[in-house]
Amino acid sequence: MSSPTGPASGLPVRMPRPRQPGRHRRPEPLAAPEGAPALVLAVPGTPGAATRGLAEEVVSIARSELPGLDALIGYVDGDDSEFPTLQSVLSRAADERTARYEQALAAGVEAKEPDGPVAVVVPLLAGPDSALLRQVRQAVMDSRVAAELTDVLGPHPLLAEALHVRLSEAGLARADRARLFTVATAADGIILASVGGDEAVQAAGITGMLLAARLAVPVMAAALDQEGSISAVAEQLRSSGSQQLALAPYLIGPEIDAELVAAAAKEADCSAAEALGAYPAIGKLALAKYTTALGIAPQQPQGTPVH
Repeated sequence: MSSPTGPASGLPVRMPRPRQPGRHRRPEPLAAPEGAPALVLAVPGTPGAATRGLAEEVVSIARSELPGLDALIGYVDGDDSEFPTLQSVLSRAADERTARYEQALAAGVEAKEPDGPVAVVVPLLAGPDSALLRQVRQAVMDSRVAAELTDVLGPHPLLAEALHVRLSEAGLARADRARLFTVATAADGIILASVGGDEAVQAAGITGMLLAARLAVPVMAAALDQEGSISAVAEQLRSSGSQQLALAPYLIGPEIDAELVAAAAKEADCSAAEALGAYPAIGKLALAKYTTALGIAPQQPQGTPVH
């Protein structure tokens, strides 16, 4: 997957206004460059109303972080009616860019012929899943549109934060480590459930280390799509002294049937938190992938403590 380090050729970048001096100056908001490619969120799984609501919330967060952003949603398994496919969304974005250029010429407005990528495609995946990423890559190729395809969203400290929040919402972890108030059902061992085989488990393990540091309890990653993986990790945690386990889905949601998470929790004989969903960090990370691809993101979003 490509992730250019410099701005795409021919993209004018809006220059910020001079900053006011002083320690308490407000940072200048970043705006999308004029004529920038669209951010296309590639949503895996079988689409439905809940998936659409989640995806719309993610792109809404991204738009709020970068004014002027053209953010679109393409479904990997869409039907091109209610849920537009990724391929059709990319094709339409290319057609619309060409139409804007031709309208400008017809109106006598001086305009530069479009070049560079039409879109930056960001997979809505917390970790690598080779099967789903193959589908995304194939849809981009089939569209015959010049588009950048980014990496998945994790691992990242913000995902550890999101996992912490989902566990605390389920009463399975303290919301604030510093206050040390008691949660009767707080887990003393976490199973981080991923999909995508061994590669996904390894990637989840990196975020798991960050989560373990936040919670001060052992965290081990396991694969929902590998038979026996969840129960083996549960047994390993219990044999090392953990008595009350919790399952934390290292998933955004649409990429897997929710029943598999419930079945895994039953298999491990423990409670489960909700999937990451449209936690604000997801929208921020999707935007970070986009801006990094365009070379307009000097800094990645930073994780913040949960209060």
